[in-house]
Amino acid sequence: MSVLLSWAKAAVSKTAYTTYTLFLFTKSDIKTTLIPITFLAAASAPLASLSRLPHVIFWIWLHLLQFDVSNQTLDPEEDAMNKHDRPLPSRRISLSQAILLRWLLIPACALLSICYSVETLYSSFALVLFTLIYNEWRAHSGHWLLRNTVNAAGFASFEFGATLTAARDPSKLDGIAILSIAISAGIFLTTIHAQDFKDEEGDRAIGRRTIPIVLPTIARYTVIVPLTIWSAGLSLVWKLGIIETAAFIMLALSVGAQYLASSTVKADQVSFYWYNVWLSTAHALPGYYRLFRSA
Repeated sequence: MSVLLSWAKAAVSKTAYTTYTLFLFTKSDIKTTLIPITFLAAASAPLASLSRLPHVIFWIWLHLLQFDVSNQTLDPEEDAMNKHDRPLPSRRISLSQAILLRWLLIPACALLSICYSVETLYSSFALVLFTLIYNEWRAHSGHWLLRNTVNAAGFASFEFGATLTAARDPSKLDGIAILSIAISAGIFLTTIHAQDFKDEEGDRAIGRRTIPIVLPTIARYTVIVPLTIWSAGLSLVWKLGIIETAAFIMLALSVGAQYLASSTVKADQVSFYWYNVWLSTAHALPGYYRLFRSA
């Protein structure tokens, strides 16, 4: 009996250790990817039922894990300098184990996706392709326009699959859902560089050509201007009321002003947090439209 109990304790401990290790791979992208895309999928589909929400979250998280493991196995030395809690620099997993996990996650994502529909599987394949382009084929270290474009395409793949997973019929999306994903891709194309300010020092050290590095004098204005334009445009597209429009635009101006005033890495991290609050709000607007304006 004591042997069986010891075995059970060891199994539970190992499972907990492995689960937490997987979580650490995705920890930094919970606010930037998991939460905003969950908002968009639930609002755009619309969500078939509350019981479907865990499906959506897990689909996004597993594909996010696939991306993050790929990304973090490329330059573990970079993470060792400033991201010590990640699994590789903290030695919770070896590089060879992480690389094996990275390639095993592709069929795992495909198997999960086919449980919903062939169309969801196509989204999974598209995300794998853009992950390869961004990570292994080094688009992440190229010109900022290439990085933004591949980022936008990758997020659109995320959103298409997540929205299908959320929908009553996971084989098709209606016009509102497709429009919301197209708009989101445009938002990412024009604003995703908001994440680059907090990483400017490290990006400069490894030769990346991000907007804060290439366009230092106007870089921070490239956040406040598109956020304000998007806020005004989305207020019209999703037919927000006067009060809602004013609040949304004020949020954009507040986030942009924080970027303009930021002068430290910590301040840029806080600004990026508020950018994701704005992004999640933007992604929730199709739900507002369906509830109050579509009739």
